[in-house]
Amino acid sequence: MFKDFLASITHNVISLIGTALAVASLVLMACLFAMEQFGFEGGPYIGILTYLILPMLFVIGLLLIPIGALLYRRKLRRLHGDEAMAAMPVFDLNKPATQRWTLIFLGATMLNIVILASATYKGVHYMESTEFCGMACHTVMQPEHTAHQRSPHSRVACAGCHIGPGADWFVKSKLDGAWQLVAVTFDLYPRPVPTPLHELRPARDTCEQCHWPTKHIGDKLRVIKHYKEDEANTELTTALVMKVGGVEGTGGTGIHWHVSPDFEIRYRSDETREEIYEVEMTRADGSVVTYADRKAPEDGGMWRTMDCVDCHNRPSHIYAPAHVEVDRVINEGRVDRSLPFVKREGVRIVDAEYESHEAAREGIREELYAYYNENYPEIASEKANAIAEAAEALGDIYSVNVFPQMNVWWDTYPNHIGHEQSDGCARCHNRRMRTADREQISDDCDTCHLVLAEEEENPDLVTMLQSE
Repeated sequence: MFKDFLASITHNVISLIGTALAVASLVLMACLFAMEQFGFEGGPYIGILTYLILPMLFVIGLLLIPIGALLYRRKLRRLHGDEAMAAMPVFDLNKPATQRWTLIFLGATMLNIVILASATYKGVHYMESTEFCGMACHTVMQPEHTAHQRSPHSRVACAGCHIGPGADWFVKSKLDGAWQLVAVTFDLYPRPVPTPLHELRPARDTCEQCHWPTKHIGDKLRVIKHYKEDEANTELTTALVMKVGGVEGTGGTGIHWHVSPDFEIRYRSDETREEIYEVEMTRADGSVVTYADRKAPEDGGMWRTMDCVDCHNRPSHIYAPAHVEVDRVINEGRVDRSLPFVKREGVRIVDAEYESHEAAREGIREELYAYYNENYPEIASEKANAIAEAAEALGDIYSVNVFPQMNVWWDTYPNHIGHEQSDGCARCHNRRMRTADREQISDDCDTCHLVLAEEEENPDLVTMLQSE
């Protein structure tokens, strides 16, 4: 029997290819896995090769071996004209040799099952990693991956929010991923990637795994540093008491009163959710209050039940405006505040179009040097290192917010938290949104925050807090 099997896989091209494919795949998997254990990092494509492509080739090779063996047996049957010869191999377990090879076959099968199970587990784990999601399709996902690395959720894997627990959404995500693979392969994806994601899993199944929706947070102090666009880059401070709120007692308070179990809020909007036409609030007693913008279209739009991402629409992929990013690097000391007009010029220079990140860094450096050489030649000479460091910092903030290859600009993805990058809260909380009895949704700023200082130089309150 062994001689017949050996002959079938060596004299048949299909079985020979299958054997070679299975052995080569197994050896490569073992080598790459061993390299990984010793700390070798080859990027996202090594993981794809090790846990996705090679296991598939291994399975294909194993399937080709018996297929080729059966075809070889049928060929012998036709050549010899022996119709009495069985079409399928006959295993006589009464023979000691057959028993031995059956045990060998079963052992090899169990080993293959262990290998494939391990590869499948590692493959599934790898496909849910941030490295796979963010770097495998580098050009497409570079903006979102870069933003994720800078976000408060940088240690949360992509699958934690985009898939969540359970098999249903895991399967759905992999089916969606199959189409995304086709789109990337044939360059069918849009630039930029449109938002919001209408098929995103409800926040109660993802966000609320970590963020307890009924927890009362209370008030929090927030101090924000700004810099004027004057020669001295004057530091201004804004201090706010943010009424984060949450559920307290029998109702919700502050910003997060929306999460109160006493209400359910639905709204009708355009596809971008930037323009909201109508808001429907259902109370615990079943009564419904409807607010509508009288200038909004009566028909069309999309109805949606409000949840976390309607306000926290950029929880892990945050793009800041140019002036905010320049303020940040000045506050961090990466840009020397003593350079005249560095805030104004920094915003002007980074708010320009460049073909790539490399071109942006070069252009930013040249523009900054040119400005100081022309207007402040002594400072350009004395603080050449400070200017170089400022140019580097400005190049950094450009590279994490603007992606020319994906048509992602500073304001491509506005943040709905607050009302600076977009209407945000004011999409609903405005004087146009009224009931039939002309009762409007409150637009009182004190609902969300108290302003303790607004763009002031050295406000007494902040000075007092810093001294304690």
